Amino acid sequence: MELDGRVAVVTGGTRGVGAGVARAFLAAGAHVVVCARRPPPRPVEAAGRRAEFIPLDLREAAAVHALFADVAAAHGHLDVLVNNAGGTPYRPLAEGTAEQHARVVGLNLLAPLTASLAAYEHLRAARGSVVMVGSVSGTRPSPGTAAYGAAKAGLENLAASMAVEWAPDVRVNTLVPGMVRTELAHLHYGDDAGVAAVARTVPLGRLAEPSDVGDAAVFLASDRAAYITGASLLVHGGGERPAFLDAATANKEV
Repeated sequence: MELDGRVAVVTGGTRGVGAGVARAFLAAGAHVVVCARRPPPRPVEAAGRRAEFIPLDLREAAAVHALFADVAAAHGHLDVLVNNAGGTPYRPLAEGTAEQHARVVGLNLLAPLTASLAAYEHLRAARGSVVMVGSVSGTRPSPGTAAYGAAKAGLENLAASMAVEWAPDVRVNTLVPGMVRTELAHLHYGDDAGVAAVARTVPLGRLAEPSDVGDAAVFLASDRAAYITGASLLVHGGGERPAFLDAATANKEV
């Protein structure tokens, strides 16, 4: 199995994309620790195996350092950190305060930095890897979630710099997902008809499933990616159909 015997920590791994990543790692043979402020609504399981849950607030640096020390001590090593925790409410810039936007940046950029620094010595000893979970919001304008987009852009740059500084001992890469169909998709895209309409804007004709992101994370963490570091892997189904194409052909018969 790709990750047989490896020990992986997935932040925010209790639901959504994070749970998809955790399940993919379990199926690939890893022992998986998921951490979040609240326990998962149901156990995170795959291939007859269950992820270990440890409560954690990533804003508390001392607790973050303690978690990685405890995991490494309990299992003898730490091989993979997946920095998945993040998110944002919809909030136009002028409708939020600087402090509110700063909290979004803190969760999506500073928290992964805190976790990576806490895990570094353990990952270095195991010659392990870090997988950042970015977003296409960091590669294009992100109206309504501008602070989130800025943080994800910063995260991708942070990962590239980290990869250079920490080579050859620790590989660091970024997954860049597009739209993902999670249990909260209705909050972003509406009912099933809304999800279907949004899916039609993606060249592959559907939203990603959490398992799609999880499989890509397994690849980056595995020995098959042994020569890949400082890279960004797009997991977005081809991106978005350029709006000008539809505008240019709107009045033409096909």
